[in-house]
Amino acid sequence: MASLFPESRTSESRIPESTSAAQWVLAHCDGGSRGNPGPAGFGALLVDAKGQTIAELSEFLGIRTNNFAEYSGLLACLEYALKRKITRLKVVSDSELMVKQIQGKYKVNSPDLKPLWQEARNRIAQLDGFEITHALRHKNKEADALANQAMDRGMKRGGGTEPVQSLPLRAPQKPAATAPAMLRGFTKNGTIHLLGGATLPDGIFVKIIPE
Repeated sequence: MASLFPESRTSESRIPESTSAAQWVLAHCDGGSRGNPGPAGFGALLVDAKGQTIAELSEFLGIRTNNFAEYSGLLACLEYALKRKITRLKVVSDSELMVKQIQGKYKVNSPDLKPLWQEARNRIAQLDGFEITHALRHKNKEADALANQAMDRGMKRGGGTEPVQSLPLRAPQKPAATAPAMLRGFTKNGTIHLLGGATLPDGIFVKIIPE
């Protein structure tokens, strides 16, 4: 099966021999978007029946919505399970919308999410057992942290640099007028009269030296 995330970052431990295909694997997944839409990423933590970590998944997704990122995390978990012959998967997510859409309690009206929902359903159908439940964010903190790491990598914050931001174009400004180094003139009735028809722009301060 071709991966939807060919550049995803996966950290995994050797799956214990005691973890057979018939045993359940628990996956905590999360997705986020800074801006919605904005820089987005997902994270997932998979553990075996004994609570031992099997894999950590994370990927920066580019400019996406929060819901797109949530579905991407679920799809990554399903892809991982199918590739490694894991046939029973329990998923925990803090996205109530996605969970209830997968459970069939909510309709999928978004044309952007419909293909992701359909792909998830197709992959779930290949498993012998599947469950998905909703949890509050504080109970999904490991996956949330992995999702934020993915967004940080994509925005290059991890390297200590902020993304380059485009600035709005401005109309070119005219260079400020400058006065000649020295002008000659005379005063009459308290007014300065410059010789040779010279003029000064507004806002120029002058210093008068009597000759």
